[in-house]
Amino acid sequence: MVHETRSRVHAVAQEEGKVASKKQKSENEDQERGQHVPSKNKKPVDNKGQDGESEAPTKSKKLKADESEPNGREAAARDFAEFCKALGEHLSLDDMRNILEANEQDASGSEDAVVLRCEDMMFYGPLEKCPVCGGQLEFKGWKYRCTGNYSEWARCTFSSNDPSRRSGPIEVPDDIKDDFIRKWLKQHEGKEFPKRDVDEEAHIFSGMMIALSGRMSRSHGYFKEQIMKHGGKVNNSVLGVTCVVASPAERDKGGSGGFAEALERGTPIVSENWIIDSIEKKEVQPLAAYDIVSDVVPEGRGLPLGQLDPSEEAIETLAAEVKLAGKRSVHKDSKLEKDGGCVFEKDGIIYNCAFAVCDLGCQMNELCIMQLIMVPENRLHLFYKKGPIGHDQMAEERVEDFGSRINDAIKEFVRLFEEVTGNEFEPWERQKKFEKKSMKMYPLDMDVGVDVRHGGAALRQLGSAAAHCKLDPSVSFLVKQLCGQEIYRYALMEMAQDLPDLPIGMLTDLHLKRGEDMLLQIRGDAESVAESGPEADAFWTEVSSKWFTLFPTTRPYTMRGFEQIADNVASGFETVRDINDASHLIGDVFSSTLDDPLSECYKKLGCSINPVTEDSEDYKMILKYLEKTYEPVKVEDVVYGVSVERIYAVESSAFPSYEKIKNLPNKILLWCGTRSSNLLRHLHKGFLPAVCHLPVPGYMFGKAIVCSDAAAEAARYGFTAVDRPEGYLVLAVASLGEEIKEVTGTPGAEEARVFEEKKMGVKGVGRKTTDESEHISWRDGVIVPCGKLVPSANKDGPLEYNEYAV
Repeated sequence: MVHETRSRVHAVAQEEGKVASKKQKSENEDQERGQHVPSKNKKPVDNKGQDGESEAPTKSKKLKADESEPNGREAAARDFAEFCKALGEHLSLDDMRNILEANEQDASGSEDAVVLRCEDMMFYGPLEKCPVCGGQLEFKGWKYRCTGNYSEWARCTFSSNDPSRRSGPIEVPDDIKDDFIRKWLKQHEGKEFPKRDVDEEAHIFSGMMIALSGRMSRSHGYFKEQIMKHGGKVNNSVLGVTCVVASPAERDKGGSGGFAEALERGTPIVSENWIIDSIEKKEVQPLAAYDIVSDVVPEGRGLPLGQLDPSEEAIETLAAEVKLAGKRSVHKDSKLEKDGGCVFEKDGIIYNCAFAVCDLGCQMNELCIMQLIMVPENRLHLFYKKGPIGHDQMAEERVEDFGSRINDAIKEFVRLFEEVTGNEFEPWERQKKFEKKSMKMYPLDMDVGVDVRHGGAALRQLGSAAAHCKLDPSVSFLVKQLCGQEIYRYALMEMAQDLPDLPIGMLTDLHLKRGEDMLLQIRGDAESVAESGPEADAFWTEVSSKWFTLFPTTRPYTMRGFEQIADNVASGFETVRDINDASHLIGDVFSSTLDDPLSECYKKLGCSINPVTEDSEDYKMILKYLEKTYEPVKVEDVVYGVSVERIYAVESSAFPSYEKIKNLPNKILLWCGTRSSNLLRHLHKGFLPAVCHLPVPGYMFGKAIVCSDAAAEAARYGFTAVDRPEGYLVLAVASLGEEIKEVTGTPGAEEARVFEEKKMGVKGVGRKTTDESEHISWRDGVIVPCGKLVPSANKDGPLEYNEYAV
């Protein structure tokens, strides 16, 4: 038995759209060949007035003629159209394939692709291969685009309006005897091929039929002129149109008759900004990004998460139920968990796989989930889900009941794995052997356990847990925050990686190691990439696609430069790694029958946490240090000050003991900034050095633990979320070693390697420093640099405040 678990309300509307778009597609192909296609539904217009005299062309027509005739655009288009027509009459499809092969052009593909490729080559000359990947160029969307792959991770992104072509005559195989072809080649022998005129801007809306509805910010006439000027057509009816353009105000008023009809048919309704932005960017923009009715359409047609306003996406995902929490978790969409279903295991294999693929070169961002689920009475089911990330309504989803046919279910699972990935199942599941295949999906190696977004305490559980906690109330307050879901959901939400379908917080160490290796490779390869150009574009598209395949997101984009690697890859990786540690430590303790889950989590931390009393000397010293070295932080229009709520003294088994540290040289009390989602891992396993060297602040010293003598610097990192500034700062006693190296610029990769090898203490001098005359000596010779912030001599340095690297 196979049954769909998702409704398909919009299927009828899609079929209507397919039927209506066949004619548009045909017309579009003819337009690309340079042919004028009159509408079959309209009588020809003879441009004659009532007295029978021919009317003068309108101003726009006259301008168009004046612009096109001198340079022969219309004549060239006419010649090409006539040639295409004759070519189709004189050559068979096999002949065209043979001619393409004889001229080292790609002869594969559909009939339409081969015909268009042959027409272009015969008239304008054979194309050179793509200069980036060596693939075949094709005329698509009023531009020549590469159809090849840059690597197994990404399509090539090269495009050009004027690609290079081979010189010399066109080769025609001897067995093609057609007189027309031979005669045509003889007439053009020794002549240069004509240059194909590509007016990309004039064809932005080519092949699109658009309807205008209701009152708009400018007249219908204005928008009609803009659409037609850029290659589109305007229709008075909504039947068969590509989309309906209306203003949001029109929707709020209830809409016109056409608006309502479009809504009923499932025709996209977009704002007029879609027209404006498409013209401005010289490329038609995705309709879904300008949808103005996604919240009122029938079920099954909502916007994907990545195309919602970011604040709307945050609201949706922060409260969303995690559908897949780990390797042994039954996916919620299967609806089999409530029937007592559990993930099937046999011979040490857990039949539960999750995959993702992101290819920014072809705008692909998809996931796939496969599970074998056993329900009571030994009935085995296969759950399969595949579709765009963040767009459940467009996913293919099914549950297949295999009953007691266990071997058949396993065979189908293995077949689907190979179909989705191009790899065999058992070598992956047993030895983690996997080879990425072009355009195929990559597995997320889920760990046995539960994602902290599921296993951590929900808001409704925290109050009860705190009430039964035997810890000091101040300590239980801290543990409650570290063991709740909230801080981890916020962190993943900001990175757009809080996908309900994928357990990004429950990955194996092997998957995280592959992520770290990929980051180091990206960092090394980026050293030799040019700042701009086709090669650089292809490189950054590939590395971005690779990263967002390994760590999926609803909003993949093409990164460029070391700053974005630091902000999104390195920092993002460290956050995901630390959240995974939190998931493993917390587990599913809040779903258990334990009387005091918070105390249980506290024991697992392996550290002692004690509140510092407000009347103590340490409390006063820390308060002074904070006030002297803090400056207001501005985020957009909001300026944040600082206030202290609690101070804790922490001794962790993951750190060297204070007794050991106090005997080390050059000890200094420094600020460390860490966002709330990373804190539990630091307490549990200690601070880790930066994952790699990057020539930007925070990573410029290589694999080092970086601190600062300015609370203002640490406060940039010590928060829960961008719009939730409460968080934690860490004060740590750091020994900088016998030798302290001062640097005023950005260390290079080789210099950072020397720092690492010699395990040196490094001070990066900022543009602001603390007044040394106000520094004090704390206990056991520990220096507290609690002087007020003053300008330093290093006015042009890359750092705003001093940073210390250990």
